[in-house]
Amino acid sequence: MKNIFLVASLAAASALGQQPRIQNAKLETRTVSGGLASAMNAIASSQTTPLWIGYAEPVIHGDREMCCFNNGYACGCSLEGTNQNQSSVANSGSPVRLEGPSHVVVLYRVEDHRIGKVRTFSPDCELDAGGLQFIWLNGVQAAESVHYLVPLATQEGLRHGPLQAIAMHADPSADQALEQLTAPSSSESIRRDAAFWLGSARGKPGFEILTRMLREDPSDKVREQVIFALTQSKEPEALNTIIRTAHDDKSPRVREQALFWLAQKAGSKVVSTIQNAIENDPDTEVKKKAVFALTQMPNNEGVPLLIQVARTNHNPAVRKQAVFWLGQSKDPRALAFLEEVLLGSR
Repeated sequence: MKNIFLVASLAAASALGQQPRIQNAKLETRTVSGGLASAMNAIASSQTTPLWIGYAEPVIHGDREMCCFNNGYACGCSLEGTNQNQSSVANSGSPVRLEGPSHVVVLYRVEDHRIGKVRTFSPDCELDAGGLQFIWLNGVQAAESVHYLVPLATQEGLRHGPLQAIAMHADPSADQALEQLTAPSSSESIRRDAAFWLGSARGKPGFEILTRMLREDPSDKVREQVIFALTQSKEPEALNTIIRTAHDDKSPRVREQALFWLAQKAGSKVVSTIQNAIENDPDTEVKKKAVFALTQMPNNEGVPLLIQVARTNHNPAVRKQAVFWLGQSKDPRALAFLEEVLLGSR
C-alpha cells in the first residue's frame, strides 16, 4: 500500500511540472481535492464568459508530439484562432527535444455552462488562449480523467477530441474505456472511431480488443474500420490477422477491405494472399477487388501479377478487370502486354 501511494505521489508531482506555456490568458491555478467531475461542474456552473480548463496526465509510450506546425516547425497553437492547424504563437527559442513528451495536456473549452471542445497538446507546445480565462488544474488522477471523458466521447460533434484524449492516457483505464465504447450498445460511428484509436495508440491491449471486434461486432462497416485500425497497429500479429481476415471472413465487404490494405504492404505473404483471393474467393466482386489491390502494391510490383491474371484467369470478368487496370498503368510492361493483345487480335 505504501508503494502504491509513493507511485501515485510521484506521478502527481511529475504532472505538476507539465503545465504548458500559456500566453494571452487570465491564468489561474487550482488544486483538485474533491474529484475532477466536481471541480469541472463547479467551474462550468459559475462561468459567465468562455474559458479554458486544462491539466496534464502521463502519456502512453510512442511518438506523441501534439502541437500546431508552420512550415514543418512547431510554433504553438492559437486556441481561439480560426485556423487551428497554424498559429501566430512563436517559440523559436525552444530547445529541440530528443525524446518524446512524458505527458499529455488535456484542454476543455467551456461556454454557456457546458463543454464545447476537448483538445490535446504536448506540454512544450506554446498556447495562446485568446485573452480568455484559463484555469490550470493540479492533482487530477488519470483514471478520473478517463472516466470524465467517456460520456463526452459519445456526444455528436464533440467525439474526436475526447476519444483522442482517452487514447493518449498511459493509464490502463484508457484501454477499458475504449473497449467500453466498442460495445454493441454504442453506435456504429462511435465504435468505428474508437477502433481507430485502439489501433493507432493502444499497443497490445488495443490489438486484442480489435481482434475481438473482428470476431464479434455485428456490423460489416465497423469491422471494415477495424481492418484499417489494424494497419495502424505496431503489433507483429496485426498483419497476420489481416491476412486471415482476407482468407476467411464471412463478409465479402470485409474481405475486400482486408485485401485493399494488404496491398499497401510488401512481402510474399501479402502477394500470396491477394493471388489466392483472385483464384479461389467465391465472390466475383472480391476477386475484382483483389485485382484492384494489385494496382496498389508499391513500386509497381503488381504489374507482372496483373499480366498473369489477364493471361490465365478462368473468370472473364476478372481477366477484363486486369486488362482495364493495366490500361490505366504507365508501366512499360503493361503497355507492351496491351500492344501484344491488340496486335494478336487483328
